[in-house]
Amino acid sequence: MLTLQTIKADPEFVIKRLAVKGFDGKKVINDILDIDAKRRRLQQKCDSDASELKKLAASIGALMKEGKKEEADSTKAKVAEIKEETKKMQQELEESEKAMTDLLLTVPNLPNADVPEGKTAEDNVVVKTGGKMPDLGPEALPHWDLAKKYNLIDFELGVKVTGAGFPFYIGKGARLQRALIQFFLDSASEAGYTEVEPPFVVNEASGYGTGQLPDKEGQMYHVTVDNLYLIPTAEVPVTNIYRDVILPVAELPRKNCAYSPCWRREAGSYGKDVRGLNRLHQFDKVEIVRIEKPEDSYAALEEMKSHVENLLNKLGLPWRILRLCGGDMSFTSAITYDFEVWSAAQQRWLEVSSVSNFETYQANRLKCRYRDEDKKIKLCHTLNGSALALPRIVASLLEDNQTENGIIVPECLRKYTGFDIID
Repeated sequence: MLTLQTIKADPEFVIKRLAVKGFDGKKVINDILDIDAKRRRLQQKCDSDASELKKLAASIGALMKEGKKEEADSTKAKVAEIKEETKKMQQELEESEKAMTDLLLTVPNLPNADVPEGKTAEDNVVVKTGGKMPDLGPEALPHWDLAKKYNLIDFELGVKVTGAGFPFYIGKGARLQRALIQFFLDSASEAGYTEVEPPFVVNEASGYGTGQLPDKEGQMYHVTVDNLYLIPTAEVPVTNIYRDVILPVAELPRKNCAYSPCWRREAGSYGKDVRGLNRLHQFDKVEIVRIEKPEDSYAALEEMKSHVENLLNKLGLPWRILRLCGGDMSFTSAITYDFEVWSAAQQRWLEVSSVSNFETYQANRLKCRYRDEDKKIKLCHTLNGSALALPRIVASLLEDNQTENGIIVPECLRKYTGFDIID
């Protein structure tokens, strides 16, 4: 969440930047400032009363020694009265603190100055393209037909066993999944990321730490009996490794990668965008996460973008990078770049990765900090990215590499699949 210091330093600037995300922040920012003013008044009064109580307590003993019992009793009564008032003020102070936190949790992160204005995906800016567009002709099959033809994925069986959006991967389809996961993990390890295998469910505190709660609870699967959440991305458990942690500056940056299945309810999704692998409720993904010093985080963001770009080039897929506009960004992000690959049979771009810098927004919620060279404690910057999400990668690989004789497997995957063609 935003720090109170950020808001107090320039409230009008904060309101203006929030508007880039389509968030009308005037009322909530003013409410936060009002609560802060009330809280400071209460704290000052409590501090003043504490000082007075100390003096009165010291005077009671002196009065008793002087035989001024009546005056001592009067002072005791005054002490009791101030203590009762202080108790009420302490309760008000606690309520103000909670109200402040509750309001801060409703305020999105400020978009970076490079974030373009806009309301929808149509306003995103293409910043780079790469790869060669396949020319398959009008007979090219979409991936759901290819999956059936080569017995790779069974969508109907998934509906029977669980429901729509939970496919079965079969034979070479399952092998391809494992190959992609291992390729992505090995590539991340080679790039200096330490692999972790996290839990696939998290507690409420972890959801709040990375900003899924209270913003996205409607999109998460909730295990109600235990009050746990199935993770929508490995970002959640991996970033929460650093919750309530103060890192020595010498240990930065921290770079982690993790494979996990991901669960998203995708409420409200319908139509052609959900066909086949385009939008699933359960899917596999490899995530990269970085904890950085603020001055290093944007160089780290460029490294992460280059890493994802390299993966797509090795897979031989045509791709493009979009800088998301304010209205299409997540609640928690300061800046996000989406990677899309070309689906030849569907004739459309499919998002396969988001790479984001959250600056101090998540770190403030997590209390993820570091101790600098001067022994001062400061908030870290957190970043993460998909490297990569599998479903739409698989969709594009199947469609873009189809031939009359079968589907050609990219060379970088063959040592993992054990085959070079799906026929």
